[in-house]
Order: sequence, then structure tokens, then C-alpha cells
Amino acid sequence: MKVLVTGGAGYIGSTICSALIDNGHEPIILDSLVTGREEFTRGKIFYQGDIADKDLLEKIFSEHPGIQHAIHCAALIVVPESVESPYEYYRENVGKSLELFHTLNRLGCKNVVFSSSASIYDDVPNFMVTEESPLNARSPYARTKYMMEMILKDFCSAYGMKGIALRYFNPIGADPKMRSGVHVQFPSHVLGKLVDVALGNDPVFRITGVNWDTRDGSGIRDFVHIWDLALAHVKAVERFEEAFKDSAAIDNYLVINLGSGDGVTVKELVKAFENVYGKEINKEEAPSRPGDVPGAYANADRAKKLLGWQAQMSIEQGISDALKWGEIRETIIKY
Repeated sequence: MKVLVTGGAGYIGSTICSALIDNGHEPIILDSLVTGREEFTRGKIFYQGDIADKDLLEKIFSEHPGIQHAIHCAALIVVPESVESPYEYYRENVGKSLELFHTLNRLGCKNVVFSSSASIYDDVPNFMVTEESPLNARSPYARTKYMMEMILKDFCSAYGMKGIALRYFNPIGADPKMRSGVHVQFPSHVLGKLVDVALGNDPVFRITGVNWDTRDGSGIRDFVHIWDLALAHVKAVERFEEAFKDSAAIDNYLVINLGSGDGVTVKELVKAFENVYGKEINKEEAPSRPGDVPGAYANADRAKKLLGWQAQMSIEQGISDALKWGEIRETIIKY
């Protein structure tokens, strides 16, 4: 099937496109390239432009009338940056998603898979969250994801659309075939920073936040291999109707956690990284950053039940793939 993928030139979106292709589907990429990379679109159907551009969306659907599903990944995603620049985050993530959903509905594409985030969950005593756990979005970035979910849910209730919000936990690694990976020069996420230190691009890794109420004081996360995450999207479009039938969803809207189901602290990830890398790295403890939270890990039972999906790849595989990608990244991406 043909699937519209917004943000399909980004880290997650490009990997989803590769997974779709490997499983016999045809992604149609829409990306502004504000943060995405044109290198990841080569050999694929690609339209450069804004998700709120109604004329461009009309052109895409006129040239590809078979599109019945959209995977919406396009968004700004850096938490500290969102604290510094909330206007840009609300404009790009919320305002433009509102227009995208409206246009998709008008053009008859009523099935949407939305890239949401586990950052919208509140803290819970054992750190494991289900889809029914309380929410408490504590950064502008997280609040944009929550708002985008609410908009999609209301559209599904009012306009006969169907939406699946996939709440991501912490993607790591790279496409195992090394077609794509983390592409920003100065990554803000934990594994990207570890790779930068290992490759000599950064002098020291900072464990930001060591006073959380976790077993070792560092934040707790659920690290899921990017390829596992991408395959979940393939399952979501392939089993879209079945998921709704099996769930008895209200208002044509579903929320599904995507995580490994294991809670790993940042300090534990650093240790695993050093084991894979084969030596210690320079590291130091530092205060938490604006917008940081203690963290959570997923109860992923619903993904297994409704999508037939569960994470298969280990943290060590994610680390290994991230290191491989880090070594070849600049031969693929020209900064």
C-alpha cells in the first residue's frame, strides 16, 4: 500500500520508510527538510514542503490517489529547546498538525498513525506506565504532543477519522542496514551524546540529573531499537482495522505504548555502552536540564495484543548499530 509519511526524512521517519519498503509498501515522503536530510529520501518518492501546505497536499493526493493511511512524524523534538522557544514548538507541532489533519480529512485520508511521546506521562511509583496511567506533560515539547493527540482524538470523534497514537519511549540505534540513523551534528539524546564522546567529537558525557528517586539516582528510560519502532508502524498500517476491532475503541481513537518493557537507568546505559565499546568513556555528573523528568518505562502489552508487535532487539544491538552509524555518518550526510 501507499502510505504518506510526514517527516519521512528524519531519524525516525526515514527508518519507518525503509521498514515500509522492506515489507512491500510504498512510502510517500513529505518533509520540509528544516531538520530532516535529503540524503534519506534518495530513491524514494519525496515532496519537499510544509505539512500545512494545502496545495502541496492536494498535489500529492492527486498524483497518488491510492493513499489511505498517513503516518505523522513531522515535529520539533528537543525538550530544552522547546523551553527556550515555545512559540516555535506550538506553531510547528500543534498549529501545523491541526491544518494537516483537517486537510487529510478533506482529501479522504481518514486513517492516521501519529508519533506521540511517553514524555506526556506523569511520574508513577514504580515507573512503569500503561496507556491509562495519569498524564502530566511538563515541557512545551511534551505539551505539544499531548495537544496533537487531543486534536486527533476530537477529529476522529467528529469527522469519522480513525487515529492511532503511538507513544514512543526512547529510540536508540540505527537502521541495521545503515541506510539512516541519527543525523543531527550535535545530538541532544543520551546515546547520541555517548557516541559523540566515543568518537572524539565531544570531550565528556554528562549524566544530567542524578538525584531522581530511582535505584541509582539517574533518570530511568525505556530504550527501544529504532528498527523495532519502525516495524511497529508497519504493523500499525497493516493491522489498522483489526486493531480497532480487537480493542473496542471509543471515538475511533487508540493509544498504544511502544517500548521494550524494561526500565534502564542512564547510568546502566552508560555501563552497557562501555561494555559494547570495549573501554570506559569520560563522564561526569551534572544537574538536570530544563524540562527533564525522572522518566518511565512501558507496559507494552497493548502493542502485542493489537498490533502483534513486541521489541526484539537488545540495548547492546542498539548501541552497536549507533556506533557503526556514527563511524560512517559523515560519508552519507554532507554537512
